[in-house]
Amino acid sequence: MSKTVITSPNAPAAIGTYSQAIKAGNTVYLSGQIPLDPKTMELVQGFEEQTVQVFENLKAVIEAAGGSFKDVVKLNIFLTDLSHFAKVNEVMGRYFEQPYPARAAIGVAALPRGAQVEMDGILVIE
Repeated sequence: MSKTVITSPNAPAAIGTYSQAIKAGNTVYLSGQIPLDPKTMELVQGFEEQTVQVFENLKAVIEAAGGSFKDVVKLNIFLTDLSHFAKVNEVMGRYFEQPYPARAAIGVAALPRGAQVEMDGILVIE
């Protein structure tokens, strides 16, 4: 099986030893995105703004892979404060329609660069 690296200039450049996404067959594995503005590589401020930025970063990589949010089958959400869960649901509703992807929301002690939210996922492109 061949693997293809997926990159988008509209998402933050990788800040470590990883790719923005890897396509294997018709499955795309999205690396975690934190709320970095891809133009400045600075963290955006405010929880809702951070959540929107993460979805925009994921969208850029998903589109570079030839997909859309409709192709996402699994989404993992990492939060430093689980009290923000309702806001994540509200923002997620702006990007996804039913049927929604399978999802996990996990509370973590810390995220890179002091981010409050990070997400990764898997999409299948037919």
